Amino acid sequence: MSRLALFIYALFASVLLSLASPVPVMNGELVNLEARLTRVGRGTWYYPGLGNCGDDNNSSELVLAIGKSLYDQNGGGNCNQYVQITNVANGKTAIGQTKDSCPGCGDNDLDMSPALFEKLGSLSTGVLDISWHFMAKDWKP
Repeated sequence: MSRLALFIYALFASVLLSLASPVPVMNGELVNLEARLTRVGRGTWYYPGLGNCGDDNNSSELVLAIGKSLYDQNGGGNCNQYVQITNVANGKTAIGQTKDSCPGCGDNDLDMSPALFEKLGSLSTGVLDISWHFMAKDWKP
């Protein structure tokens, strides 16, 4: 009799646990949650123009280029996605929008417009140690 009671208890407990598990829902539809991967790399600046995402941007816009290899891995799927960037040395944080790819950057590096770079440090510095992550694809500042 104790095995039967233990089986019923285990079955009941597993049913309750599965009912209590949170399920991400948006507008009545299940959604996949993306894990937020924080990358640590090098931040540089460049003069933007017509980028791989198809937009013509300028130096005063808060835009950036991700490494070409990362861009290709995602098939350009990060175009227009926002990124939160932190200068590791001073703790300053800024938000920029992905508009291009950078052939000379590694997967953890970002090339930023002058306006975006200046939110984190001086242009004369040239290179910053940064940490960064993509925001959710539907996130807007």
